[in-house]
Amino acid sequence: MTKVLQSTLRDSALARWTALLLLALAMFCSHVFMDILSPIKDLMLSEKGWSSTVFGTMQGAETFLNVFIFFLIFAGIILDKMGVRFTALLSGAVMLVGGLIKYYAISEAFEGSAIQEWFTNHLNYIPLFEELGVSPFTKEMPASAKVAALGFMIFGCGVEMAGITVSRGVVKWFKGRGTAMAMGSEMALARLGVATCMIFSPYFAKLGGYVDVSRSVAFGVVLLCIALMMFIVYFFMDRKLDAQTGEAEEKDDPFKISDLGKIFSSMGFWLVALLCVLYYSAIFPFQKYAVNMLQCNLTFVESNELWSSEKVIFIQYLVMLVVALGAFMSNFSKKTILKVSLMVMAIVALIGYCYMGYMRGSAEAIFAVFPLLAMAITPMLGKYVDTKGKAASMLMLGALLLIICHLTFAFVLPQFKGSSIGGTVVAYVTILILGSSFSLVPAALWPSVPKLVDEKIIGSAYALIFWIQNIGLWLFPLLIGRVLDATNPELIAKLNAGLITSEQAAVQYDYTWPLVMLACLGIAAFIISLILKVVDKKRHLGLETPNIK
Repeated sequence: MTKVLQSTLRDSALARWTALLLLALAMFCSHVFMDILSPIKDLMLSEKGWSSTVFGTMQGAETFLNVFIFFLIFAGIILDKMGVRFTALLSGAVMLVGGLIKYYAISEAFEGSAIQEWFTNHLNYIPLFEELGVSPFTKEMPASAKVAALGFMIFGCGVEMAGITVSRGVVKWFKGRGTAMAMGSEMALARLGVATCMIFSPYFAKLGGYVDVSRSVAFGVVLLCIALMMFIVYFFMDRKLDAQTGEAEEKDDPFKISDLGKIFSSMGFWLVALLCVLYYSAIFPFQKYAVNMLQCNLTFVESNELWSSEKVIFIQYLVMLVVALGAFMSNFSKKTILKVSLMVMAIVALIGYCYMGYMRGSAEAIFAVFPLLAMAITPMLGKYVDTKGKAASMLMLGALLLIICHLTFAFVLPQFKGSSIGGTVVAYVTILILGSSFSLVPAALWPSVPKLVDEKIIGSAYALIFWIQNIGLWLFPLLIGRVLDATNPELIAKLNAGLITSEQAAVQYDYTWPLVMLACLGIAAFIISLILKVVDKKRHLGLETPNIK
């Protein structure tokens, strides 16, 4: 009878995974918006007159307030003081506000407005930030890019706040019940948003036979509304859990600002934080340029009207969902025959998807396979970490795969420029492996944080890691854009001289040096993960031990 009385929502697998699904769907929507302009970089250059440097500066603006105004640090303190529910609703609302501002900047309503005129004449120079070389605005930025950057900054505050909130929420609901698998599953589902973005952003931009990039952003804004709704539903579930457990009324060991000192004194924490910034800097900024990189390096097959039709686009997306869900659900099947059947279905669907992408001649569709292999192996890896451990070792493996993939893009893929089949195969295989390497981060890295800090400061710990991560997410999109312009002087000269159009220039960039730069991040990550393994062994941090004992 006592056991019945003590039973809570957290004890129900259905309730736990429902809460996880709500959080994952919210992050799915936010991931779509985060990269909404990434697959249409060529259109932003040709339709809006942006350069690669302008595009990179705008993309990097997402993290500016988090890094230089320290918003993420405050977000972590808000999370620890106010709890998951309040912070989730706040983050959803902030994301939506930022998304609406970015949409306005890209829309026709902005053209010729008084706001456009003001931004054209202002924010060309920001004292101190300009001297430090970290200004979110540059003189050559059009007003549309400045306002879009402003909206993206606000969105960035919301999405990063949502990231730490969701991580804290998963720890709360899956305490002692497979945290690594839960985090891996949440992030795998969330990153399906990247694939969704890659397919539908170009579709909406070109809908009806004419280009309007604002339609893509509008699609993302609608999804941000859905994200806020998911957080609202989660709010009521979480409130019920706290009512059952009494956790909200516990005052025995409340959060204090002085507790933050415990974070700063942890060497293991700082190594994990460095690994985070290196991993994410090698992946997220790359996502923003990956489609354009493929456009510049692949020779596409001529696609007829059938393969370019709207029906095929939707069919391909449905096939992608079959791949993702089949691979994902196979991890939870207890019957061998069902597990094998789901995997076979996913593999067959993946082959079909890749063929459709090849026949469409679509760089966006090719890169959309990025999260698909991760969907299959992330829950598997999370389960392994929960039951066997070896988190630090898995991070070393992830770093090696990062290095191999970026060097393949830099030096191997360009060799297949004249071969549509060979180049496409190399691209598909490398992208799938890159996605799998990134799956090691949620499965191994994020569940390690609760082992390094006290539970009551987990929110602040995640916030500090996200803040450090955001430095890389701000810096490297900007660097990639500038390196692209600096290492393609002849192309830029032809464009400025009017010898080629913006459309022609957009697909002729040489991405070798930006990719080498990202590979170097992988090398640094491998070294840090090796050090982490040594420190874990000496100080008994428990990173190599199972989460479930």
